[in-house]
Amino acid sequence: MSTESLPVKTKAAANLAKSADSPWRLAFRQFSRNRLAVAGFIILLVMAVICFIGPFFSPYNLYDYSIKDKNLAPNAHYWLGTDKLGRDVLLRLMLAGRISLLVGIVATMVTVLIGSILGALAGFYRKFVDTVIMRTADIFMSLPTLPILIILGTVLSDLKVHPSYRIYFLMLIIGLLNWTTLARLVRGQVLMLREQEFMQATEALGLRDRRKIFRHLLPNTVPIIIVTATLSVASAILYESAMSYLGIGVVPPTPSWGNMIADANSLIDFRKRPWLWIPPGMCILITTVAINLIGDGLRDALDPKSKK
Repeated sequence: MSTESLPVKTKAAANLAKSADSPWRLAFRQFSRNRLAVAGFIILLVMAVICFIGPFFSPYNLYDYSIKDKNLAPNAHYWLGTDKLGRDVLLRLMLAGRISLLVGIVATMVTVLIGSILGALAGFYRKFVDTVIMRTADIFMSLPTLPILIILGTVLSDLKVHPSYRIYFLMLIIGLLNWTTLARLVRGQVLMLREQEFMQATEALGLRDRRKIFRHLLPNTVPIIIVTATLSVASAILYESAMSYLGIGVVPPTPSWGNMIADANSLIDFRKRPWLWIPPGMCILITTVAINLIGDGLRDALDPKSKK
């Protein structure tokens, strides 16, 4: 019996039951049962709230310098102490978190945009298009990412690119170098989906290739895109931190977790002023671990084979 012949209330109840058992609701339930993934999500949410909202409640300014207050240990006025220029470490830590998280998110968006589109094109058209895209991916995968980032960061330094613009170049470069894994995963998924019955129906309806790809194929690859993108955010944050630590990423006065650690570049700072390098180091560790826990939880929740 179809739902059209049922009474209105019964039809509503059937639709409600159907929506309650939707794949996304099942995935949410599966994710919520994973305690480590939920803990990672809460930690990341708290970190983001502190970094993006916390600076508004600070009594200090990013460009406030106080030589008489330099290298102070944590106290009632400076909860995480001050650096060698007398700047509040807590404020710089929160502002640095904004930069590091934004770099990770925007770089991942670039990765998702390029990887998902090229992967879908390769899987849909196959033959010559697939060969060109996959061989290009092989070339990118053979490049050592960190040395390439170091070279490009040095080029930006030689060109004397303004610090405020370097961040955008950094996001773009990291995104451009990390699309290959996602492209391969999306391609494999599209190759499988291409043979499904709903795609045969689109052939019978005579739909354009663009509509087949963007309305029917790519939406069905969203779970694998979400998982890969989540894990890519952690990688982008680590790349940014490494480049900033080496002085070729985000440069002062703009703070990032990487260049905050680089500021503690002497044995005296390392031994006697741990408040300069432990907080940013712990933020990098906690954030990347939390993101990886979320990624693992999403992979288990969105993978039908993992459901019991």
